[in-house]
Parts: sequence; structure tokens; C-alpha cells
Amino acid sequence: MNTILKMAWRNIWRNKRRTILMMLSIFIAVVLSLFTRSMQKGTYANMIANTVKLSTGYIQIHKKGYWDNKSINETFVETTKLRNLLSGDKNLTLTLPRLESFALASSGKHTKGAVIIGTNPKLEDSLNHYSKKIIKGKYFKSNDKAVLVSDKLAEFLQLSVDDTLVLIGQGYHGITAAAKYPIKGIFHFPIPQLDNQLILMPLKESQYFYAAPNRITSISLMLNNPGNEDKTIIMLRGKLGNNYEVMPWQDMNREMVQAIESDNVGGIIMIAILYMVIGFGVFGTVMMMTMERRKEFAIMIAVGMKKTKLLTMVVWETVFIGIVAILAGLLVTYPLLLYLFYHPIPLTGDLASYMIAFGAEPILPFSLEPNIFIIQTISVIIISIIAVLYPLSVLLRFNVLKAMRS
Repeated sequence: MNTILKMAWRNIWRNKRRTILMMLSIFIAVVLSLFTRSMQKGTYANMIANTVKLSTGYIQIHKKGYWDNKSINETFVETTKLRNLLSGDKNLTLTLPRLESFALASSGKHTKGAVIIGTNPKLEDSLNHYSKKIIKGKYFKSNDKAVLVSDKLAEFLQLSVDDTLVLIGQGYHGITAAAKYPIKGIFHFPIPQLDNQLILMPLKESQYFYAAPNRITSISLMLNNPGNEDKTIIMLRGKLGNNYEVMPWQDMNREMVQAIESDNVGGIIMIAILYMVIGFGVFGTVMMMTMERRKEFAIMIAVGMKKTKLLTMVVWETVFIGIVAILAGLLVTYPLLLYLFYHPIPLTGDLASYMIAFGAEPILPFSLEPNIFIIQTISVIIISIIAVLYPLSVLLRFNVLKAMRS
């Protein structure tokens, strides 16, 4: 076997130009596919991270039945037992309780439906950096009896900082919720739909407003490792019981999941086309190599070499070429992707403005998921295996005398 391997290795360098051409085809396929998939996966991860921060978190805990009707009557108390359970999970980096409901926001002749989010100001700011989104006034504190209003809603109601906002709604178990609050700050929210109707309130004050002391509608959870999301969900569902509903972000953001899946399919199709083009190039090179070596194969068989060993040698030649090209592609691509992972490409111009408007960082991120490298390597190996089928078929029906005369 060692002799076969030595012969295969020496044979591929007998015609260096042909070998380098084939290696270059595979090398280009590896580099382009790794770069493309890393950019796609990085973009998806960045999109998901931005979305879950602004809305649901990677996982959300709420009372069973709340997600279907979003009623304030479907609230629960964050008990000490629940708090200790969440603080004991090392995969949870932040747990954010919120009380969310609706109310009519009014000022003078202007009235508009608004989304009220009662939250912990310190935790909310650590997650979404609302203090940096303030365009007028100041950020609020836990004991403030004041609100923050999104800029488009404030513009519609013709309100500014220190003006009074009237809120009228329905509290816990049908109690009338009505109060007047000074506006401490006006902020810009990156999602246009919510920027037209969002009001932030300290959690304690929102519980008082809705007559729901110590009650919350949900707890949003941020994860240290989103890849272990399923394990965390299984653990929480097992310990919380049937009174609570533990939902992953995918179930709460189905439109974004569908958009990612559609884009991912398009990316896979583009890479498949790339591999088809490269595959034809590799196959053409292998076919040319086989036809040029017909007399060589005939002489080797004539002097006593078995066809099975000759087949093995040809297979190893293709394997060696594939391995060298794959390793070269990985050695060139990985350092570049590693650098881009820690130093994403900054975007400028209209594209950057568009991303900032929707709360996304204006960058082109990259991913270092192991699956990216594994799948692309396996794909190239499969291309090499398919390409070697032609010389194998030729050798199996090889006519030695005819090849010797040619």
C-alpha cells in the first residue's frame, strides 16, 4: 500500500501544470464557498441578535395563554423561587421582566393608541441602550413617576419634554387605568411601527397604573450561548410546569425566520451553481489526464500490475489533489475570516443609514461556525469523488492492446 501511495504522490507532480490547474479550481471553490457562507451566517446571527434584544429575547417566559390574546389579565408574579431558578442557569446572561399592555395616549385634541412597556430602566438600558437613543430630555430611573415617549408619537401628540401626557386604559381584571405623567425624555425607536406608538414606563409605576402590583406579562431571557437554547428551554419547561409558557424567539418572530430561510435557500443555490461550475472544471481536467495516460496505464498492466491496484492509485491521486487544495483553501480563508469575525466590515452611505434606522449595527459581520468549514470540505470531497468516477470507468473496460497501439 505504501508503494501505491508513493506512486500516486509522484504521479500528480509529473505534470505540474495540470495538477496545479486542478488544485486551483478546487481552491477557488473552497475560498468562495467559505467566504460566502460565513458572511451569510454572520449576517443572520447579527439580525437575530438585534431583533431579540429589541423585542422578545432569545427565550420568553409568560403565563400559559398570554401569547394568544396578549391580555393583561394573563399576568403572573415573579416569585423568589422563579428568580432563583433563572439566576442559577449559567447560560442566562440577563433576565428582564416587563409589563406590556395598551392605552390611549392623549394631549389636547390629539389621541392615539399606544403600547406601554413597564420595565426595569437599568436592565433595559444595558440590553437596548435606550439612554443613547434619547434625543430630548433624560433617561428615567426606577422610582420616577414619569415616562419616555417615542419621537414619532410625541410629534403626533405635539408634546415635548416636561409636557403632561394623559393615559387611559384598562387595568388588571377590568379596573380603569387613568393617569397623567410628565414626559422625562423623548427617544427614537429603530422599528418604525413602534416608533409611532411606544411609551416606556418604570416597571413599578406601570404596575401601579394598571392596578397589577408585582405582576408582569413576561420575562425576556438573553443567552450566553444561543446554540444551547434548546437545552435551556427543556430545563425551564421541566421545572416551571404547566402554568408557564416558555417560547423560543423563533416561535415569536416567524416572519423573520421565514425571511432568513428564504435567503438561506438562495445562498445554497448560488453555492451549488458554483460547485457545479468548479465540478465540470475538475471533471474536465481528470478526463484529460486519463486520456493522456492511456498508454502509461497499458504498459503498467502489461508488465503485471493488477487493475485493482491501478484503480487504487488513480483514486489516491485525486484524493491527494483534493486534500492539498482543501488545506490550502482553509489555510488562506480561516485567518481572513477570523480577522473579519473580530473586525466586521463597516458599511457606509445609504445602506448604513437603512440598517441604523432599523436598529441594526451598520456592519457586514462574519461567522466562524464549525459547520461552515465541515460542510464545505465535505462538498469538495464529494466533487472529487464524482470526478474520479470517469477514470475508474475507463480502467474497468480498458483494452490494453488498443491503448498500446495508440
